[in-house]
Formats: sequence, C-alpha cells, structure tokens
Amino acid sequence: MNNSSSDYQSLYQRAVAMLAKREHSRVELKQKLSRNTSDVAMIEQVLTALQADNYQSDERFAESLVRSRVARGKGPLFVVQELRQHGLTDALIEQSLAQAEVDWFAMAAEVRARRFGPGDTHADFKAKAKQMRFLAQRGFSQDHIEHAIAHPESD
Repeated sequence: MNNSSSDYQSLYQRAVAMLAKREHSRVELKQKLSRNTSDVAMIEQVLTALQADNYQSDERFAESLVRSRVARGKGPLFVVQELRQHGLTDALIEQSLAQAEVDWFAMAAEVRARRFGPGDTHADFKAKAKQMRFLAQRGFSQDHIEHAIAHPESD
C-alpha cells in the first residue's frame, strides 16, 4: 500500500511539474502520464485531484491556447482544430472562442496586410490567389478571406 501511495505522489508531482510549465488539457495530461504508468485508475485519480486542487482546468487551457493562437495570427478554423486535438468538447470550444471576443474579419485583414503590405489586393489574379491561400492556411474561413481581400484597410 505504501508503494502505491508513493507511486501516486510521484505521478501527482510529475503532473504538477508539467502544469507549472504551461497549461495542459485533461486528455493531453492523461496521455503524458500514461507514459509513466499503466495504472489507468491511478491516472484518473491524479487527474481528478488536480482538477479539485485547481491545478488543471480545461477552461483555462482553452482560454490560454486561444489567446496564444490569436496573438500568432491564426484563424478560427485553425484554433478549433487544435482545441479538438487536445480533446476539448465542442461546447467548451465555442465558449472559449466567444469569450475571446475576436473580430476575425478585422484580424484576417490585419494578417493579410502584415504579410503582403497595405497595397491594392486587386492588382492581379495571381497575387490575389496567393493572399487567399495564405489566409486559408492560417485557418480563416472563406468569408473572412473574401472580406480581407475586399477591404484591405480594415482594422
């Protein structure tokens, strides 16, 4: 029993150390902890304790990730995909994006202008297509892309 208790403490401390460096989703933390032990029940117990102690929070993780990706100029499609990869629910993803209060249209125009300059977006088809591909790769929707191309000076 004592060995099990020390295993639990060791796993708990390992998880706290990971969370001290950056936020982790519950699913991500579970995957990382499973590398150290095959005792699924103990991992679940540690995860529940971490949430009860407010060390781990999927809401906080989602908020942090959204803020980080917005600062990097990533669009909503990219952010949603990454949040899903971390095992978050659609409801939590929607909530996180809504709380971020980002004007994705203005952001797409800003990202386009930062990369290609404030010049005319209608110069030629090839330049316009290149800008549209760039925004699509950054995770902006077709509506956001069309707005950014049509309104290059939007803020």
